[in-house]
Amino acid sequence: MIGLIWHYLYNSFLRSWLKWILRKITGTCELQRILAGSSQGAEKTMKIEYSLVSSKSDVLRTSVTVSERGMATRVCDIMGVKNITPQKDPKFKLCLQICLLQISGYNTLYTDSENLRKQSFDSANVKHEDMLMKLWNILMPRIHLESRITKQWSDIGFQGDDPKTDFRGMGMLGLYNLVYFGEHYTEVARQILSHSNHPKIGYSYAIVGINLTEMAYSLLKSGALKAHFYNLVPGVPQMHHFHQFYCYLMYEFDKFWFKEEPQSIMEFNQYREQFHERVKELLKDPKAMLTLEFNK
Repeated sequence: MIGLIWHYLYNSFLRSWLKWILRKITGTCELQRILAGSSQGAEKTMKIEYSLVSSKSDVLRTSVTVSERGMATRVCDIMGVKNITPQKDPKFKLCLQICLLQISGYNTLYTDSENLRKQSFDSANVKHEDMLMKLWNILMPRIHLESRITKQWSDIGFQGDDPKTDFRGMGMLGLYNLVYFGEHYTEVARQILSHSNHPKIGYSYAIVGINLTEMAYSLLKSGALKAHFYNLVPGVPQMHHFHQFYCYLMYEFDKFWFKEEPQSIMEFNQYREQFHERVKELLKDPKAMLTLEFNK
């Protein structure tokens, strides 16, 4: 309760007062002070984002949702509102535009991910079917798939005879992630598939993979991945950056699972939540950048 009261008082009264005092002392606005005094990456971009969304100015507050196409014009509008000229602050325009590209790019990445998640697997769609066949061929290159509907799908961790039913929760986003991991880290993906067939503590590779897509998606949606992407990508984060984070989760979860040695797959939800909490803790670090690091 005390924390909520302090948060309300600070944002309602104290913050504006402190900003006014600092502007009088330094002759610069909050945006200028952040851009000049913060390290490049998440530290700077997240402070800029907070400053913009907390502003009383509509021009500043709506800047976090401006498209890449309108970015240059919006930066000029902000400079006009804040009475900043290139002569007074020659680096301001470029530095602010970089931050806005990261912020806008994150929002666009979430939208693109959401669109893929909402896109159901369609057996009548040749592209969808081709991707599913590619997944099988990547993971099981020496074994012929006898038919489209077959119990063989359980060999790579699907639940039923037709994998399309397993994609209902995450849609095509789940399949794109599985194929990306297999395509870009083929040997690692096959090793993890082999691990998942452990007779005692094995797990369903594809089902767990789709579950980890949900984890990656929820972290993206909540904003928990902002520090990671702002540190990793100096410009606009793209879908392949999201796929790369998913690959990190796949690799690290497999290590975590076998290190913990659960009694059986029945304990999956418990250990999945423990892993989720560990990842969220890592992402709280303003210097967070979670990338694949293979054991030698």
